[in-house]
Amino acid sequence: MTERERKILEDELKVKDFKLNSLLDITNAISLNEDISTITRIFEFILHEQLGLQKFLLFNKQEEWECILKVGHRPKMKEINVPQELGRFKDITVIESSPSKLLKDFDVVVPVFQNDEALAYLLVGSLGSNKLKVADHILNMSFIQTLANIVVVAIENKKMAKNRVVQERIRKELEVATEMQKLLFPEDLPSDRKMDVSAKYLPRHEVGGDYYDFIPIEENEYIICIGDVSGKGIGAAMLMANFQATIRTLYHYQRFDLEFLIEELNKKVMKSAKGEKFITFFLAHYKADTRTLTYVNAGHNHPILTNGKKAKLLDKGTIGLGMMDELPFLNIGEEILPPNTTLVLYTDGVVELENQKDEQFGLEKIEKIVHTFYPLGMEDLNSLLFSKLDEWRGELDYVDDTAIFSCRFF
Repeated sequence: MTERERKILEDELKVKDFKLNSLLDITNAISLNEDISTITRIFEFILHEQLGLQKFLLFNKQEEWECILKVGHRPKMKEINVPQELGRFKDITVIESSPSKLLKDFDVVVPVFQNDEALAYLLVGSLGSNKLKVADHILNMSFIQTLANIVVVAIENKKMAKNRVVQERIRKELEVATEMQKLLFPEDLPSDRKMDVSAKYLPRHEVGGDYYDFIPIEENEYIICIGDVSGKGIGAAMLMANFQATIRTLYHYQRFDLEFLIEELNKKVMKSAKGEKFITFFLAHYKADTRTLTYVNAGHNHPILTNGKKAKLLDKGTIGLGMMDELPFLNIGEEILPPNTTLVLYTDGVVELENQKDEQFGLEKIEKIVHTFYPLGMEDLNSLLFSKLDEWRGELDYVDDTAIFSCRFF
């Protein structure tokens, strides 16, 4: 890996970590039922202190339009007709020139819509003189729009809770969790001369508790993992997001071995969930130069490893994380992968899927399919597996989150 490639990778990791941590700061405040002023202060801190934005306004529609956040500008609300001034903006828009007294002081309009209804407008100014404290490309208006959306949805939740509109509040909470999960899964999975990686995930509801990740840590070293948190909804999604942030922090900045990492993750889950939830988790460290795969299976469904001669289940490890304060045992598995080996990871939504006779799909069927069709491209293999699941369930719905994460090592 060249120095330039390493720098690009480090910058990409910093961007993703920054986005995830920003998202966690806001969603944690929401889950702790903090008041609106606290949530908006966190949003202000991210924009002003971390992104270095010197001027911005956030207008939100309460009973009337109000300016709920102002930095670097003090508008006179009596003189501003928000629908008239900003109503024409449907997408993120750069303001090149405007006769409006309000808009001429800003560079970008970031609208926030829900169900085609404008809930808020964020005006951002002074970009020309902006000095970011992180990489320049982290100033991403789409990401800022996502954060603004979460803040505004949280405000809507407060209003609905006050008015006792319970079902609507739940829907809005799920929208927050959905925004959060967009950053939970890796955006790009490799398909090159070294490996072919593909994943498919179907959440049972708007959000779920399944998680997978693929983390390059060196030119020839990679982390592959999959997990499932007990319970569903926003609480499960937030626990899993915190869990992922811990994994990435430990690996990218401190590089602990598997045994220490699993013990630390167990402590993290116990502290976060307080024994009310646990996570089944499979974590593997692959070194391409030696073709060595070391792994720990913490109570998760056994991944299937095959090169066409014999299928093997990866079952060495420990109990689920967060079940006990201290892990009662911990075993590290190791495999040397021959060329053209396929590894398939999955969550319990696959094996526990029932047909109309109340029969579960089961491990034996998925193991047979993987062993038979392992030479397929991983995207094709995942599509085949889901088509078999669809045939099995017939007219029935999926009853759980369902994830399949497949890797081919050339």
